[in-house]
Amino acid sequence: MTVTGIISAILIGIVVGALARLLLPGRQNIGMIVTILVGIVSALIGTAIARALGLPTATRGVDWIELLVQVVVAVIGVALVASLMGRRRGGVVGGRRTGLTR
Repeated sequence: MTVTGIISAILIGIVVGALARLLLPGRQNIGMIVTILVGIVSALIGTAIARALGLPTATRGVDWIELLVQVVVAVIGVALVASLMGRRRGGVVGGRRTGLTR
């Protein structure tokens, strides 16, 4: 992969990850770096899925169908990572502490 390919993968990952967080309802307790990483991985997986389905991925303009597949994969990825990180931080009980004592 060339330097241009790496930079474009990072930029597309940022866009795809941000779109996934906007489309996913509720709050995700993950940072922006994790969101970008999920977006990059989702962009690569989404491109592979689009190619496997026979969708056109090499056009002159924006590949809207490929982008849609990437965003759907990113939404699933962000939801999965957010739920896994939420479980890890939640402890044994899994609830949030309010600071109130009984």
